Amino acid sequence: MAQIETELQMLKAEAINMWTLVNSQLSKARQAFLTFDKDLAREVVLKEKRVNGSELKIDRDCENIFALFCPVAIDLRFLLAVLKINSNLERIGDIAEGIAKYVMEADVPFSEDMLRITRILPMYEEAVNMLVDTQDAFEKEDTILARSVFKKDEFLDNVNRSTHKVLENHLKDHPGDYSQALWMLSIIRKLERVGDQAKNIAEEIIFYLEAKVLKHKGKFA
Repeated sequence: MAQIETELQMLKAEAINMWTLVNSQLSKARQAFLTFDKDLAREVVLKEKRVNGSELKIDRDCENIFALFCPVAIDLRFLLAVLKINSNLERIGDIAEGIAKYVMEADVPFSEDMLRITRILPMYEEAVNMLVDTQDAFEKEDTILARSVFKKDEFLDNVNRSTHKVLENHLKDHPGDYSQALWMLSIIRKLERVGDQAKNIAEEIIFYLEAKVLKHKGKFA
């Protein structure tokens, strides 16, 4: 096996480890949110340093491969994709940390009624699923699975668009929930950004495997 192939395989393994770490962060933040577990939320915040460290390591390794091997064709596309995916994953890690900080700072658990009417729980579940699907698509080199992420993102967008009006109506009858409504709106917006990052990752997977640039184009091209 050529040395560049070995280096690229090692880089792919690093990227998958980063994915697994970020997925764990997002899932643990979800569990902390559901159970109002401040200790688990604190664990997510503390582990953010590992996410940042992994991002820097992958960036350095990509730069070294560029410098040593001057890759072309699919190898070049793979490196470019990993660089962008790495950045997207780090941003999702930041979002997970932000959600965990909300749990740490909140005084009481969110009301069951607000959880239901905002659809935040199925939204969070779909956001985690999107991240899992992109990792599977990357590992298996499956562009069909990557494209399925775009449809899932539409659900997150719909929930985000409807939240303002839903909470406005809720607060007419429950003005005391104003503070919680602000927290809820902030978390929903963060989850919508997770969807955007996962969608960007899916686009990079398709670029790497098919040499198609989907940015600013129809997502099912």
